[in-house]
Amino acid sequence: MDDQQFRQEVRAWLSAHFPSALAGVNPLIFQGDARAAAASTDFQTWRQAMADKGWGTPTWAKRYGGAELPEAQAQIIAQELAAIGAFNPIRSYGTMMLGPTLLEFGTEEQRLEHLPKISRHELRWCQGFSEPGAGSDLASLQMKCVDKGDHWLVSGQKIWTSGADQAGWCFALVRTDTSVKHNGISFLLIDMASPGVEARPIVLISGSTHFCEVFFNDVKVPKGNLVGQLNKGWTIAKRLLQFERASLSEVKTDVVPLAPIAHAMLGTDPEGRIADPLLRGRILHNAMRHAAYLQTVRRLSEEARHGGPNNGVSTLKNLWSGIVQRRAELMIEVQGFDGLGWSGEGYSKDGLEATRALLHSKAFSIYGGSYEIQNNITAKRSLGLPDR
Repeated sequence: MDDQQFRQEVRAWLSAHFPSALAGVNPLIFQGDARAAAASTDFQTWRQAMADKGWGTPTWAKRYGGAELPEAQAQIIAQELAAIGAFNPIRSYGTMMLGPTLLEFGTEEQRLEHLPKISRHELRWCQGFSEPGAGSDLASLQMKCVDKGDHWLVSGQKIWTSGADQAGWCFALVRTDTSVKHNGISFLLIDMASPGVEARPIVLISGSTHFCEVFFNDVKVPKGNLVGQLNKGWTIAKRLLQFERASLSEVKTDVVPLAPIAHAMLGTDPEGRIADPLLRGRILHNAMRHAAYLQTVRRLSEEARHGGPNNGVSTLKNLWSGIVQRRAELMIEVQGFDGLGWSGEGYSKDGLEATRALLHSKAFSIYGGSYEIQNNITAKRSLGLPDR
């Protein structure tokens, strides 16, 4: 089947299976909250259909729950989803980060145990990397993992662990050698139901609680849960972070244009333009940056598929963070006094959401690797600049 025929097949299948009630819905509502996903019959139906088709992880082998499609056809699925305001209901930390990592570094036994469940979204994963004393300098992590002969014994703490309170498993970096820094780290898979694991949600300034601090108190982990070689986890972690940053830099389709909102909230001039000329210019500039970003993502994706350089992920991540943060600030301006509320009477639902979106957007230049870390990577790998 050629690509055009495949595109027609995708359109027909989506027309028959995608619930129209989910069109335009922000998928983060379901990706970040298992309770919201369980409460939505439409989402459950849609997730089951995509899982049965294997299109949630289209390029993965069928034995792992995928559809064994070439990358070009996987892109067609993504394009057709975007065209009708749909989304991939299987997308998760498992598909974005752990799955690709296991495909590259895991054993076949580990792949067969975990990838089919990830492809069907039967199990949620969380990422155990950052610690109270190991954020940007992740390699200074101290969570201990001791060889006890027939199992590993893990003790320590992780923080800023997204969705840990709703996750079934955690992929974590642990310290297996205290005498060295980078070469004393290993990559471990931990069952969150194990005795000694405790996840505590953290209430953020935006009012959300998707981050957690997680405590591991003498947690026993099977020997077979070690991914890759002992003390070689830093290499695996760097590769996983590439997958994470790539996922954060993918083309976004859930950004509602600001101009129509500004027209409705602020009125128009005699020529039908946003009445405030200064705000109009800033909104236009943000929209232009967004359009340029999308074109850059498409260009780099095409280059990567044809064997070109694939080192622009950090640059894209910083660009997108800036665009989203600036958009959140502009939305507050558009809302006016309504965008300054936090709770109580007198504020609209949109205004309250804008306030929380502004506060939440401040994290975009921190998570997935801070703004400064991404600039360092861009300087070294893309520009070839020296360390000093």
